[in-house]
Amino acid sequence: MAITLVNPKGLPEIDAYRQVSIASGSKLVFIAGQVAWHADGVTVGEGDLAAQVEQCYLNIGTALTEVGASFDDVAKLTLYVVDWTPDKMPLLMEGIKRAAAKLGAAPVPPASLLGVAALDVPEHLVEIEATAVID
Repeated sequence: MAITLVNPKGLPEIDAYRQVSIASGSKLVFIAGQVAWHADGVTVGEGDLAAQVEQCYLNIGTALTEVGASFDDVAKLTLYVVDWTPDKMPLLMEGIKRAAAKLGAAPVPPASLLGVAALDVPEHLVEIEATAVID
């Protein structure tokens, strides 16, 4: 495994992610921002943040599998959420939890969450991009 996740002493321990990732692999994998599209291009979970977060994570999982990787190889995630407010955190966490159950993995690399005004189309509520490191 090319990634080691760490929560340094002196920094808060967050359930949704780890504070630091150490990459020892030799190939970087950059996954474009994934939205809640099913393989046929239809939006999944219109109006449902948890469902869209779940689909974004599943799409990242599909992309990782294609290049011989998994969430264990992800060094960093960036989440863009339309009209973000802290009260949306339970929905975000529910989507992550459901995706983790389907993926059989805990996708907890370091992450940044950014509130944005809009994404590519009005029905998309979240977009997630990933950087992975593989040997």
